[in-house]
Amino acid sequence: MATPRSSTSGENGEGSKTGFVPLVTVVDFHHHRGPEVERWFGVEEGEDPAAKYDWTLLPFMALSDGAHASTEDFSYFTLLRPATDDSPATSLFGISCTRQLDASQLLVRPSDVTRSTVQKAVVVIADSPQFFGMLRERLSVVTSAWFAQREFSDTEILRRFQESLADEKARGQMNEEVDRDQYLGMSLRELVREFRWQTLVLLKCCLLQPKMLFFGSRCERLCMMQFSLISLIPGLLRNLQDCAGPDLNNYEKKLSRPTSLRTSDRNSLLSYMGLPLQIFGKGSLFGPYTPLQQLDILADFGTKSYIVGSTNSLLLQQKDRYSDILINLDENTINITSTSLRTALALSHSDRRWIDFITQEVNDTWDDANPGRPKTMGYRGSEEFIRLQFEEYLLSLISSVKYHNHLLQNAHNPKALLPHIEGDPSTDFSNEWVEYWMKTENYRIWNSHTDGHLFDIVEPRHPCAGGLTIDDVQRRIQQQVQDLHLDERFAVGKEVLGRNLAAGRDKASTIFNKLYADMEALREAQRKRAEETQQVAEKNGSAAYPVDLGKAQQTASSVGARAGAYIGSWTAWAGEKRKQGWGRSSGSSGGGGWGFGGNRKSRSGNTDSSTEKNYTPLSSPALSSAGFPSIQMSDVQHRASEGHERRPLTQDSFDESLLDAAGSVDESVTSSPASPRKNAESRQDRSMSIAAKLDYGEGHGNSTGATTESKEEKPEPKTEEPKTAESTT
Repeated sequence: MATPRSSTSGENGEGSKTGFVPLVTVVDFHHHRGPEVERWFGVEEGEDPAAKYDWTLLPFMALSDGAHASTEDFSYFTLLRPATDDSPATSLFGISCTRQLDASQLLVRPSDVTRSTVQKAVVVIADSPQFFGMLRERLSVVTSAWFAQREFSDTEILRRFQESLADEKARGQMNEEVDRDQYLGMSLRELVREFRWQTLVLLKCCLLQPKMLFFGSRCERLCMMQFSLISLIPGLLRNLQDCAGPDLNNYEKKLSRPTSLRTSDRNSLLSYMGLPLQIFGKGSLFGPYTPLQQLDILADFGTKSYIVGSTNSLLLQQKDRYSDILINLDENTINITSTSLRTALALSHSDRRWIDFITQEVNDTWDDANPGRPKTMGYRGSEEFIRLQFEEYLLSLISSVKYHNHLLQNAHNPKALLPHIEGDPSTDFSNEWVEYWMKTENYRIWNSHTDGHLFDIVEPRHPCAGGLTIDDVQRRIQQQVQDLHLDERFAVGKEVLGRNLAAGRDKASTIFNKLYADMEALREAQRKRAEETQQVAEKNGSAAYPVDLGKAQQTASSVGARAGAYIGSWTAWAGEKRKQGWGRSSGSSGGGGWGFGGNRKSRSGNTDSSTEKNYTPLSSPALSSAGFPSIQMSDVQHRASEGHERRPLTQDSFDESLLDAAGSVDESVTSSPASPRKNAESRQDRSMSIAAKLDYGEGHGNSTGATTESKEEKPEPKTEEPKTAESTT
């Protein structure tokens, strides 16, 4: 069996490469024993590489936690192949495709299949992850075809798949050191789109070699994010031979300082500048998917740094123990638990300006239908554009750090300084980060194997050198506003509001329609009841509500007659009272029978205006009119105070005889002084006398005759009560 060999770019590793022959294996999930290796392809009959190389964790790496939740899932992991007699220890890389099938669909169901589903993984083990993008597509097709047979004992398709991989390896198709298609499936556009300016934070964090832990529920996305991140370091994917274990250090042992440079050759330039920066050397580990059974390696004292991924949430509860920085892909958050690391990873103004420029290019050319390619189909914003931008950044970084060291060594020699470079250009990359990086293993390896005047090859200047400008502020504000996703939120809010308004309008319409229908039903019910009542009344020979017109007319006339009789009775009563009052005051122009102490005329008929006296006639108990003014209580009290005889104030005064009335009048004439109301009383007396003449004046020429006649007859005055309307009727 061939052994893998490390390869370096340029002068260090060009030549033939005897690669590792890819292997194919099947991992099955047994309901009693758990994950286990079922069979191998590409090895001798009866040989078990898992037992030979102590790959006890291979089944757990191939079947990731949570793989049963999806129809198809992929897992990427690393394996350590121990040293043999003819080759040193090295790292191998595995990719597995996991699928599941309903047990009832199997053509032949084995006796050990007791669960409802069968879960298996087809695994390919190779010596480099450089071509995993293309290998992943082929593995998916083969696994899907094998499951479509519904007969897992037929493994011919898997055997032929392994033979095709071995044939390609033998022809050298998988050994060509080209950069064209080696990054297939590692989307930098998605990485920059999701993490924006924090993408540069993650890259600089990798160079500081801390303990980085990635977490995500989808295993394939979890692994590819890590591969995409380390692929930003030029040449690193071709030099991962020491990443499977913290004890491996083959890269540094075979590394030597380059002595020549071909500027037309990109690989020669990168090699001369000291790239790749080997972040996976002694004491480091890389595990795209790391099961819980491998945690003891992470906690080992010899493991100083690592980049690992896990789909098990139990690690989140112990993030302080197993990580200096936690990247949660489900929430797209970065949590830095180390204080010193957080300070060193603070981006400078130049760093932020540079990464904001790349982020803007990606966002402007983003296409949801095809995230891996710009919608303009151009170069700006593409995968190649992003990689070259990061490559330029790293070359400027290492050149500036070399110039920083040169400044420290020649601080008192101004002639050794570059005239077109002002100050220390490494400050644009953050002094804290440079100081932290100079303490790492990858810096030690790089600095010891590169020339001290790299700044003569690449200009020591930040790609976006300079302090904070107004453009930086505007760009950051614009980016923060875009991060708020106001347009999306307003669109969602508008949609929800429109939906609620439509629902409210429908409800209101339903309520009004129901109310109108209820009103119409009530009207119809009332109309039907009225019709039924009318029909019943017609059947019985009478109307529902019989009305007698004759009786109604009789009632109306009766009411009118009663009202007239009532008013007539009062009129008759008032007239009778006038007759009685005028009878007492015969022979005078103002009768005194209705008042107290009224002026009397002499029997000869002469009127003495000087002897007239005011009086106030009594008003009828039931009638008060203009001809019968009400008595004034002040006059009554005045007369009482002057010694006159008090007369009754009610109609009982009419019970007196005419002689008593005449006597009282004579006394009042002789004893009462002149009243100031004399003229008004005289006018009242004259009006009453005229009314008496109208009632009794037929055949009587003067008031004296009327008085004499009344004296001769001497009728006894009686008080008559007003008759009611019924008695009059």
